Amino acid sequence: MKKNNLTFFLPDLENPIELPFIEAGIKAGFPSPAADFDEAKISLDNVLVKNREATFYAKASGTSMIGAGIDDGDILVIDRSIEPQNNKIAICFIDGEFTVKRILVEKDCVYLMPENKAYQPIKVTDENELIIWGIVTYVIKNV
Repeated sequence: MKKNNLTFFLPDLENPIELPFIEAGIKAGFPSPAADFDEAKISLDNVLVKNREATFYAKASGTSMIGAGIDDGDILVIDRSIEPQNNKIAICFIDGEFTVKRILVEKDCVYLMPENKAYQPIKVTDENELIIWGIVTYVIKNV
């Protein structure tokens, strides 16, 4: 059973860094003069973190979720206060190891689904110890 390894981090919400933010948006077509933009300030912690007490960051490792846009080295924003639901991407603690997978709930069974055909779904049985540790709310990419 292949799993992703995750490295966890706590957000530093006491000292958010406010960076310049162009609220009007940047056109992906023809450029427009920079004078058209009003510069504001933004803290990504304030945008990405909805529940301060229950939010963690983790660095993804592996390729099992590339079809969901989660690549090796991406930073995941995880909210532990969100209820697990069918089709949500979750941080799962199964049989002593963390992995990130999509939850698939069927009539009498739960599967942890990879988003890469090179990986097999994990069928959760009575023999497995599974804790849904949190739900992925954002993926921060290095492009």
